[in-house]
Parts: sequence; structure tokens; C-alpha cells
Amino acid sequence: MRHIGRILVAVKQPEANWSAAIVKATQLARASGAHLELFFAADASRDSEQFLSHAPMLERLAWQVRDHGVSVSIAANAGHPPHESILRQAESTRADLIVTDCYGGLPFAPALLQLTDWELARLSPMPVLMVKRQRPYHRPKILAAVDPTHAYSKPLELDAQILACAARMSEILRGTLHAVHAYVPAPFAAEVSTGLAAGSALRTDAFAAADAGAQLSKVLRATAIPARCRHLIGGHPADAIKQAVNDMGADIVVMGSISRSGLRRLLIGNTAEKLLYRLPCDLLLVKPTGIADIVPRKRCGARVIMTAACD
Repeated sequence: MRHIGRILVAVKQPEANWSAAIVKATQLARASGAHLELFFAADASRDSEQFLSHAPMLERLAWQVRDHGVSVSIAANAGHPPHESILRQAESTRADLIVTDCYGGLPFAPALLQLTDWELARLSPMPVLMVKRQRPYHRPKILAAVDPTHAYSKPLELDAQILACAARMSEILRGTLHAVHAYVPAPFAAEVSTGLAAGSALRTDAFAAADAGAQLSKVLRATAIPARCRHLIGGHPADAIKQAVNDMGADIVVMGSISRSGLRRLLIGNTAEKLLYRLPCDLLLVKPTGIADIVPRKRCGARVIMTAACD
């Protein structure tokens, strides 16, 4: 995401006032000069006619966005499941970024909204910004979570894509760019089984940290991230990223999301999915290039409403 020319906002509750996602997307569009599209995907399995009543609500939201000097249009359709409608719309309009509110884990959030969060994070080929905080960005701290070891067969180019997205967001929002890498410390079980002395265990862990630091420096050599903004933490990636967020007060975490299926997914899991509802800050998820198209192109009972751009 070296360029943001079009942003799709997946509006989940058009009847509400400005959501956090609309606030953040409007800010990004104004700062980058991008066109903004407010898109509502109604669930056709519940009420195929319900989405018709939401067009005036989207229009009202669009005029509020327009007041901020942002080019905006609206669209809506009914389909099932909603996340597929969102992804088809993003693909057809060549959106560079999807922005949506993250409702997972909140007691008032309908299960459908939480499922949409989960599936967008897992399936979207374009970056997805999951917004949790209502407050607009103000020189935000942006944390890029990288993995130079490419654990679990992660694509080699994924770190470069994460850093490029994080750098672009930092440039647009005039923020501070940080990076974090979680390394595996010397396992305690191995120390006990091999009878390592305490001093030897410490040296082993120091070697692991030094090696991880060298790998991190290699990944970041083409960036301008200073030493004070590089975070090296021993432990599980999910725990390390959460620790870094808490320590530095990050506003956005940028990380990779890799879709897996079947037994392999059950055994390996996905750090992004583990952190989706655990982090207190916004989350920007990036997919590796060249992933397979796994969203059906055919709509399931959808009808589309479009309005002219409100600018």
C-alpha cells in the first residue's frame, strides 16, 4: 500500500451517527487526497428489503464527510454473507484500503458484526484497518510487527509489505514509526533437561537475543526507524506485540494476516486473529501479494443501489 487513492468504509450500522471507522477514514482520505466510499452490506438471509431504507442514512453520513472536504460516494447491496459483499465491492471499485469498526468481544455487538470482523481479517486481499478508538489520530505511534525468521512458512516479502504500509500511514498521518520483533528465548525445559547451569542459560538466551537483533536490523536496514523505536521482545508473538503496544502506547499496529485452512490452520493458528480482539488499539492487517481469490464472485441474492458522488 504505497498509494491510497480509494478507501472503502464498511458501514455496519448506517442508522448510527459517525462511527469510529468513518471518523478515521475521513481523516485518512483528507490527508491523502483519496476518494471515500461508504458501503453498507445488508444480510439478505435476514431481510432482503431492509437495506433499501439505509440509503438516506448513508446520504446523511456522506454529506457530513463532504463537509470535511473529502470526495465521497455511497453504495449498498443485500447479499449473504455480508463480508463477501464487502470484498466484492472493494475489488470491483479497486479500493486500496478497507476501513471498518471492530466490534468483536463487545457485549452489545451482534454476532453477525463480529463474524464480519473475523472474515474480513482472514480473507481480504487488500489491507484492512480495524478501528477500535473513536478519537481521531494525532501524530500517532504506528507499530510494524515483523518476523525476520519467516516462521510457519510466511512469505519472504510480507515484512517489506508490512513496513511499506506502516511507513505510508506514518507519512499520511505525520506519526512516529516503530517496529517490533518477537524472538524465541532459550526454552526453560531445554535448560532443565540438558542440565545447563544458570550462567550458561543466560548466555544461551543472550545469543538468541543477539541473533534476533541482527535479523531485525537486516529487515529494517532500508528504513529510517531509529534504534529507540526498535523493540525486540522474547516470547510468543501475540504476547510480545501486546506488550510493545502497552509499553509504547501504540495507536496502530500493522501486521500480516495469512489465511490457512484445514488441519494446518488448527495446528498453527494466526497471530493476527489472536490479537484482533485483544489489542486496545487499531489494527491494520496486510496480506502477502498473490494470494488466491477465495471469495465467490457471484452475489447471493444481492441488489445494488448506487448514488452519484457527493462532491
